[in-house]
Amino acid sequence: MRVIRKYANRRLYDTEQSRYVTLADLRELILQDVSFRVEDAKSGEDLTRTILLSIIIEQEQADGDAEVFSNDLLAQLIRVYAMSQPLPLARYLEQGTQLMLEQQKRMQTHWKQALRNSPMELMREMAEDNMRFWQQTLNKNVDSKSTDKNDNEG
Repeated sequence: MRVIRKYANRRLYDTEQSRYVTLADLRELILQDVSFRVEDAKSGEDLTRTILLSIIIEQEQADGDAEVFSNDLLAQLIRVYAMSQPLPLARYLEQGTQLMLEQQKRMQTHWKQALRNSPMELMREMAEDNMRFWQQTLNKNVDSKSTDKNDNEG
């Protein structure tokens, strides 16, 4: 697991690549499915959750159209924390999000297959098949003529 150290000056240092990184760099690691742990450079305290929340906040602020957490949802989450017996929300959210991501991947795969089987794609594949057929046929004719010519000369 990659270790990222957070220094007092709020800078993040990637120990594997020996360079300072930004929250955007860490977001890219997440998208590439690279596991990492963020720790305080002095105490070694695990700061990963705090950094992940910072990445979410930055993402929410950067793209208003792709907002995931509405004000109402955030207020409801705060109410869950205030309950005397908080709901097992983390596991539910993890499983629900995982299911949603898997369904999204499946849908993208189905769309790619549907597009691959479009009439234009079918015509392109047929044209390529026809081209291969005629190239093979012409090559056979040329080869057989040169063989016939050599037989006649011999």
